[in-house]
Amino acid sequence: MNLQRENESLPEFRRQADHTAFVEGWAEYASELGLEMGLYSDPWDEYGRLSMDMFLSTRLVVDPGMNLLGWPRQKAIDYMLDHVLESETQVVSETLRYSAERPGHALAYKMGSRKIRELRTRAETALGDRFDIRRFHEAVIGSGSMPLAVLEKHIDWWIGEEKKR
Repeated sequence: MNLQRENESLPEFRRQADHTAFVEGWAEYASELGLEMGLYSDPWDEYGRLSMDMFLSTRLVVDPGMNLLGWPRQKAIDYMLDHVLESETQVVSETLRYSAERPGHALAYKMGSRKIRELRTRAETALGDRFDIRRFHEAVIGSGSMPLAVLEKHIDWWIGEEKKR
């Protein structure tokens, strides 16, 4: 998050922070904004987005399958090959990533994006016609990466400040 690294009002340790659920959650949330903005000009564009969502969703299955339920890696590979349009090389690489390198990473994507979506709904409800999507996005990413519980408190504070405006 370049804004975070460039923000000299943040202490150095905050400028370098990288909370996976926040960073990947923001990326997942932001990728959904294309639908709201009308950026998909034909069904094939939207199909690409849905294919990526399916890919991320299968990772939500194989990650806990291997790390919690003890699936052998081949079972995870077979599951992904049955449910996505990725190559076997890609699927083999992904299952290795989730079995050894970054267990729980797939869950962080969805937890982060769902939390940001939840906070947006909270802000929209609280602010009504005064809700400004640009100001909300600045509130989310303007202070950089943070744990989701801290982000929630930050957005609650921001909502209070917006009500005073």
